[in-house]
Amino acid sequence: MDHLTLKALKPTEYAEAADGYRAISGMADAAKERIDKQITAAMRKANEGEAADAALKQLRKLSENFHYTQVECGLITGALDGFSSEISAPKRRLTEALDDAAALAYTVNQDGTITYPAGGKNELTGEPIPGGTVLGNNGMITGNDTGLQSPGLVPNNPQFKNPNPHHAKAVDIADRIAHAVREAQEIDDRYSKALNKLKAAPGLNVDTKTWADVASDVDSVSSAASEYLRDHIPWDKSPADRKEWWDSLSNEEREEYKAAFPEIIGNLDGIPSTVRDEANRENIHLLIAQLEGQHDEASKEKLEGLKGIQNKLNAGGQPPMFLLGIGLEGNGRAIVAYGNPDTSKNVSAYAPGLGTKLNSEFSDGTVKRAYYTATEAQKFDPSSSSIVWLGYDAPQSIDVMTATDAERGAPTYNSFMSGISATNENADPHITAIGHSYGSRLVGGATQEAGGIPGADDIILVGSPGVGVDKAEDLGVGKDHVWVGAAENDIVTKLPSSKEAVAGTMGFFGGGPPGAYLGGEVADQGDDDIWFGKDPASKAFGANRFETLPGPELVQPSFPDVLGSKLDIEAHSNYFSPEEGKDRVSAQNIAAIVAGHPEYVIRETSR
Repeated sequence: MDHLTLKALKPTEYAEAADGYRAISGMADAAKERIDKQITAAMRKANEGEAADAALKQLRKLSENFHYTQVECGLITGALDGFSSEISAPKRRLTEALDDAAALAYTVNQDGTITYPAGGKNELTGEPIPGGTVLGNNGMITGNDTGLQSPGLVPNNPQFKNPNPHHAKAVDIADRIAHAVREAQEIDDRYSKALNKLKAAPGLNVDTKTWADVASDVDSVSSAASEYLRDHIPWDKSPADRKEWWDSLSNEEREEYKAAFPEIIGNLDGIPSTVRDEANRENIHLLIAQLEGQHDEASKEKLEGLKGIQNKLNAGGQPPMFLLGIGLEGNGRAIVAYGNPDTSKNVSAYAPGLGTKLNSEFSDGTVKRAYYTATEAQKFDPSSSSIVWLGYDAPQSIDVMTATDAERGAPTYNSFMSGISATNENADPHITAIGHSYGSRLVGGATQEAGGIPGADDIILVGSPGVGVDKAEDLGVGKDHVWVGAAENDIVTKLPSSKEAVAGTMGFFGGGPPGAYLGGEVADQGDDDIWFGKDPASKAFGANRFETLPGPELVQPSFPDVLGSKLDIEAHSNYFSPEEGKDRVSAQNIAAIVAGHPEYVIRETSR
C-alpha cells in the first residue's frame, strides 16, 4: 500500500462486488429452500426404494452445497462491505492532503515525499530561503534546508525551526499522507487475511470438517470487521435504539448482517425475535461443527446441549420454538422461547439456577419448563409466550452460597428484558419475570438495578433461597404483583440465614450450613430469614403465595434398611411441570399469572 495505490483505489468497486456476492448468496439460499421444501418433499411422496433413497441422498448433498455457498458468499459480502466502508476514511484524508498540496503548488513525489519551493529571505544574505523535500511520520528526507545528502530519515529537531514558511505546511501534509497510508495498510491487511480464508478447494466435499472451517471463517470476518461493526452497530445504545436502527436498514443490509455476522445479530437485544431465531439457527449449525471432535468434557457437554436444541428446532411443533440466543462462552448460553415473544400479549422470561449449563439436561429438561409454561398459559390466553433465559453463568457448586453470579447476570437479564419490551408489537404487553432457585436471586438483583426490570408487570419466585431484599414492595412492581411458590418439602426454601449457619459443621445437604440447620445443630432465630434475606414465602415478606403440591419428602426411607435411606430434593424441581407425579397445581398457577389472569390463581397462606 502506498499513496498512489490508495489514490487510485475506488471503495465503490468493493461495495459493488459485495452486491454481486450478496446476489449469489441469495440465489443459493433460494435454491436450497426449493430443494428442501419442494423437490425433496415431492420425491419422498412419489418414489420409494433404493433409487429414490440414493436420489434423496444426492439432493441432501446438493442442499448442503448451496447452504455452504450461501454462507460463504454472505461472509464475503460482509468483508467487502466492511473494507469499502473502512477504507473510505483514509482515502478521504489522503485526497484532502493531496488537494492541499496542489493548492500550495507543492509536488507530491512517487515515494510520498513533499517537495516545497523557496520562501522567505535569509536575514544575513537577503537571498531567498531554499525549498526542500520532507517525508511524513515527523521525519524528513534530504533537502536544501538541512544541507544533508543522505536519503535516510532524519528526526525533526524541536529546537530547530526551518525559516522557510512552506516547511511546516509541507511536513503537515506529508504526515497526513503517511498516516492515511499506514491506516489503509492496516485495514487492507485485516481484510486480505479474512478474504484469503474464504476460498473453497476444487471438488470440495461439504462435511462436518467443512462447517468447522466455516465457523472459523465467521470468526475471522467478524474479527477483521470489528472496527466496521463498532461504527455501524449501536452497541452502546439501548435495545430500543437498536430496534430503531434495525428498522432503518434496507432489506439488503439486514440480509448482509444476518449472513455475515449471525453470532452478533442472533444475540443482540433489540433485534426482532424472528430475525434472532433465523441468525441463531445458522449459528448453532456452526457451533456444533466447531465442537465436533473436541474431546474435553466441557465441549462434549455443550455439544450435547446444542444438538438437543437443534433437534427440537428441526422437529417443529406447537407452540413454535424460537432460538433467541446461543453461545459457547462460560458454561454456555442459550435463550429459548415457545411462542413468538414479539406478537404475544403475554411474555415471561425464566432465569434458572444452581447447576444449569448448556448440556443435555438443559436441552432435554430445563427447556421443557418454558414449553410447559407456554402451553399452560395459552389455555388461559392463546397470545402467550414463555422463555427460558440462560444468559449467565449459573453457579455449579459452592459458589451458590454467594450472590456474585446473580449480581453479574442481573444487568444482562435486564438488557434482554428491555429488548423484549422494545420488539413486542402490542401496545402494552404483560411481561412476567420468573426466577427459580438461585435464579430468583438473580431476578431480585435485577430489580435493584437502575429502573428495575424493564417492562416487568409481575414477578414469580419459585424454590427461592431469598432474593436480596426483605420486602416484596422493594422489587419494584408492587407487592400485589409479586408471587411466590414454595413447596412444603423444598429444602431450598428453608435454608438457614448466614447467621444461623455459622455454627454448622455438617456438609451441604448433609454437610455445611443447610445440613447443620436441618440436623438441628443450629436454632432457628425466628426472624423469617433464609440464605439471601427474608423468606419470600413468609408473611413478613408480604408477597402473594400460591399453592403448590408438597412434593416428595426430603428423606425417602428405605425399609427394612433404614441406613439405606436417600435424600430426595425433587420437590425443588417440580414447579413448572403439569405432568403426573410432578406439580400440576403450581404449573397452572404460574400459567395463570403469566397469562394475566390472577383471578384463577389458587392462593396459599404465607409462612
